[in-house]
Amino acid sequence: MTEFALRFVQSPHYRGELEGATHYGESDPPGEGPYVQIWLRIEGGVIQDASFQSPGCPSSRACGGVLCALVKGRELEKIRELCVSDLLVVVGELPEGKGHYADRAISALRKAIGE
Repeated sequence: MTEFALRFVQSPHYRGELEGATHYGESDPPGEGPYVQIWLRIEGGVIQDASFQSPGCPSSRACGGVLCALVKGRELEKIRELCVSDLLVVVGELPEGKGHYADRAISALRKAIGE
């Protein structure tokens, strides 16, 4: 994992339900295995704020936190181009068997923005 991603593993920043969120997406239902939930506040086509929730392993926290940092302040149209490989470039290598959290984070984002 990159140093940038490790900051999100240890920090509660971007974690938890976002007050005033206008959009919500989840990769899988909570309680039914690995999942990522994401909340967004979008105004004027720009993501003003973002937060996430996941089961809590370091890989899930890194992917969720980095994704929120990447999308915050960006135009929605630019975010539509974001893919799993982009997220993994910033997060870095995940432990074996944990790569699915990057997929889940992007899936939750896609659902939140209506794709």
